[in-house]
Amino acid sequence: MATILTGDRPTGQLHLGHLFGSLLNRAKLQAEYDTYVIVADVQALTDNFHHPDKVRDNVYEVVLDNLAAGLNPQQATIFIQSLVPEIAELTVFFSNLVTLARLERNPTVKTELEQKKDLFKGGVTYGFLGYPVSQAADILTFQADLVPVGQDQEPMLEQTREIARKFNSIYGRIFPEPKALLGDFPRLSGLDGNAKMSKSLGNAIYIADEPAIINKKIKIAKTDPQKIHKNDPGHPQICPVYGYQQIFNAAEAKEIAKECKSGRLGCVDCKRCLADKVIAYLAPLQERRRHYAEDMPKVRDIVRDGTAKARQRARQTMAEVREKMKIDY
Repeated sequence: MATILTGDRPTGQLHLGHLFGSLLNRAKLQAEYDTYVIVADVQALTDNFHHPDKVRDNVYEVVLDNLAAGLNPQQATIFIQSLVPEIAELTVFFSNLVTLARLERNPTVKTELEQKKDLFKGGVTYGFLGYPVSQAADILTFQADLVPVGQDQEPMLEQTREIARKFNSIYGRIFPEPKALLGDFPRLSGLDGNAKMSKSLGNAIYIADEPAIINKKIKIAKTDPQKIHKNDPGHPQICPVYGYQQIFNAAEAKEIAKECKSGRLGCVDCKRCLADKVIAYLAPLQERRRHYAEDMPKVRDIVRDGTAKARQRARQTMAEVREKMKIDY
């Protein structure tokens, strides 16, 4: 059976961008693949090293969101990154195979450095610049064939393939070159009109958001900047709210676009309709989340058992790596 490795940083609850970018694919494929879902607390510390409580407090929030999205603990292995030390060991070995110049060229790293320039005013840390190496170790420790990711993570996966190729060429083949699996909506725009929905930008609807919160967020979401008055002709193709209508209200999206263009549909009514659809869509996921949240000892058992299984798989990989590198003393 082929293997999937995917996961999330525990820096906050997961949002619709995560759901449509990766989580739904994880749930869909978990019966067909040996699926590993990593809660990447070590990676989260690369830019939250000064807020360890934030990372710790969100580990189980991320687990609950994965379970809410349909991950079945009988099929998917959910584990905590820091409790699998073999990943850190492989990160060290991989760090010899990547130049600083290559890391600095990584588009995802460049974008995130620009967003976090205040955090790194004194200079970027070794840990942050090198987190693509750690991410490659996450994936290749489990010899993953497929990685469900959002569109913004494709450059990271390309770097993983480069590392796999270089290791295989020097020491002998162990690692596959994993492929990306993008969701149907690989990049969901933010409520503020930003190209990406993001926890750090505060422009997201979260899986766990209550209906009142969803209504409030959608009410103030950015719309077509050229539609000033209610009856002005709209331009759905540049409206973030219409982008959500295409996802949550696909059956009526064409009619909504027509009414918007004619000026017969105002933004307030459009948003009200969208909020109802989002709330209805998330209701069964939130019910599943509540079910698990009411039995946290069971959730901790899921993570404990998953981590034990992940460590066993990681030990097998590292035994092969050490043999190939001639350090299996």
